[in-house]
Amino acid sequence: MPDENRPVTGLRDWLRRLADTDRLSVARPGVPLTYRLAAIAKRLDGRRATVFPSPDGHPIPVISGLVSSRGWIAEAMGVTESDVLQRFEDAAASPLPWREVTDAPVQAEVHRDVDLTRQLPVPTHNEHDSGPYITAGLLIARNPRTGVQNVSINRCQISGPDRIGVLILPRHAHAFYQMAEEAGDALEVAVVVGVDPMTLLASQAIVPIDHDELEIAGALRGEPLETVKCVTNDVRVPADAEIVIEGRLLPQVREPEGPFGEFPQYYGPRDDRHVIEVDALTHRREPLFHTIVGGGLEHLWLGAIPREATLLAHLRRSFPGVVDVHLPVGGVCRYHLVVQLDKRQEGEAKNVIMGAFAGHYDIKQVVVVDGDVDIHDPDEVQWAIATRFQADRDLVVVPEAQGSKLDPSARHGVSAKMGLDATVPLAAEPFEFTRIRIPDEDTIDPESYVDADGLDWLRGRLDG
Repeated sequence: MPDENRPVTGLRDWLRRLADTDRLSVARPGVPLTYRLAAIAKRLDGRRATVFPSPDGHPIPVISGLVSSRGWIAEAMGVTESDVLQRFEDAAASPLPWREVTDAPVQAEVHRDVDLTRQLPVPTHNEHDSGPYITAGLLIARNPRTGVQNVSINRCQISGPDRIGVLILPRHAHAFYQMAEEAGDALEVAVVVGVDPMTLLASQAIVPIDHDELEIAGALRGEPLETVKCVTNDVRVPADAEIVIEGRLLPQVREPEGPFGEFPQYYGPRDDRHVIEVDALTHRREPLFHTIVGGGLEHLWLGAIPREATLLAHLRRSFPGVVDVHLPVGGVCRYHLVVQLDKRQEGEAKNVIMGAFAGHYDIKQVVVVDGDVDIHDPDEVQWAIATRFQADRDLVVVPEAQGSKLDPSARHGVSAKMGLDATVPLAAEPFEFTRIRIPDEDTIDPESYVDADGLDWLRGRLDG
């Protein structure tokens, strides 16, 4: 039996856990890779992970929906849901260096004659996507000056047999690429598909440049992650991964990529973007191909947990009264933030709002509530706004600020920010904001009061 108090350190172990607990579905063989596979996976998203044997007759199965709820992520981490953010922040603060090996399952088979269109079962998800996309691939690149790696998940369009169009946002991988391009060099990279839940989650950590997310994965796992050097370049990849695509981001080369269905559940537009030329494909014997449906729960939650942990630590440095934070699914786990605050002074909630805007440019709405409000329950948050917020005194608006370029309501990434102070005034009369409560309502077992013969009694009373 698996130890549920320890993190899951293998993708296949996690699949077994899901199967043993009735959270894994296996589709009939032969599901089409274009649209149908994604449609099925999205319908089951959050309830069951899915395995697709022989998609379109391809020998490699596709898997999806592996970490599509907050509870599943907590379980994979070996903690309770309330401890998820602290566990992630501890791992980010105390990373474990990886351990390099020379013999790895992911290099059981090596292909230097690469045709991704034939060798991998890459799905096409949304109706206006420009074609098949690798959506769960960890892009690993090395700093050309320091050798320290960066890990991120980027949308990867299959543009040809050995060519991938990739969206590189202006973050660490982009900085590495600029260093290489300025020197006239290509940037060596690897795209890793099929890793354990902790490595997948660590890839989304928000940390300074030259902090290798594979070391955060080790800390989350409770043991150093084993890595192996790629066969055609110096990038180190998880040794236990399913598939690795080795290649180079070409200097001074841009080619059309997109549109693609993104996390806000709109399409990222078509534009000329960076290009990876593929040099080799390695994989395990009988590998699995992981795909993340764009805009689905797995996509959203993978981004939410690391951002929540980072924002919580950021806010607590200035506001020790901040208890918890939450990026709700309704705000695409990026744009809306709810903050639970033990308020000590009037005006503090507004300062927290401004601090949250500074924590990440994606944030466009912040709601601050008191400790008696469940920030994970959207109805509770709306209740706090309805009964504790007045727009003329509790609203903060910041126009013309940097926002997300994937927000279609923004203007080239320029956005307005809105903060709502939905906390109780400290000077309020004690009874004025006292919530109604029935004694024992949270602990009573109503089933223990149900009379098995009660319906017969009621029918007799109604017929009498």
